[in-house]
Amino acid sequence: MWATAVGVARVRALETARENALFRDPLARAFAAAGGLWPSASPLPDDEAARRRRAAVAFSIVIRTKFLDDLLRQASASGVRQVVLLGAGMDSRAFRMDWPEGTRLFEVDTAAPLEFKASVLRQERAVARCERITVAVDLREDWPGALAAAGHDPAVPTAWIAEGLLIYLPEDAVEVLLSQISTRSATGSRMGLTLGSRGVIERFGAGAVPGSPASMWLSEMPEDPVAWLAGHGWEAQSHSLRACAAAYGRPISTPPRREELPGGLISAIRR
Repeated sequence: MWATAVGVARVRALETARENALFRDPLARAFAAAGGLWPSASPLPDDEAARRRRAAVAFSIVIRTKFLDDLLRQASASGVRQVVLLGAGMDSRAFRMDWPEGTRLFEVDTAAPLEFKASVLRQERAVARCERITVAVDLREDWPGALAAAGHDPAVPTAWIAEGLLIYLPEDAVEVLLSQISTRSATGSRMGLTLGSRGVIERFGAGAVPGSPASMWLSEMPEDPVAWLAGHGWEAQSHSLRACAAAYGRPISTPPRREELPGGLISAIRR
């Protein structure tokens, strides 16, 4: 599934090339090229509906990237100096963002994407702007133990990011993961989640090409994500993609096809 992360890098590379980009990710193009997704684009799908679905997914990646960048800046400003990226993929925040002195950033993912990423980083001679620690472990295994062995301190606040991850996990695995995060989060910890909004699997997954990212989607957000997170000890805010896009100067021009509930992008603080 890590090839999906390379696809995300291609979306970020295209955004970076825009004059009015919402973020700059200089390494994204190198990840996409090494994964065979640059400069040639994937062949266009055969029908207009598929093209619209692909464009919608790419747009959501751009908005969520900006949303989580802002969340991490706010966490740093509040004094948080530990960051954990779960299912880190081709995330390059350790290299492209400005971090306060003393920040430790843990990238948790399986060995294959981390090794691919390391080869590209060596090729690009990339230098991290904080202490970057990779943790090669499957999230279905004892990742908390591996994270602790890598130096994570649960007694001090952590900023947790699960970007483009939870939608690929069954609901019971999402619950387990959140419980594991919560028990390792000191007061003042922050969390940024991207969740599949209600109905997204029906709209995008049902007709997805086998093996495509959408074909592997398994879970959507709860009816009330704020209450769900409160049950785990987090004070959360739920944000719609449409509202965030408008705030970033990228309003969605088409009207919603149905009532749009808040959700999809979640920020939370451990109280």
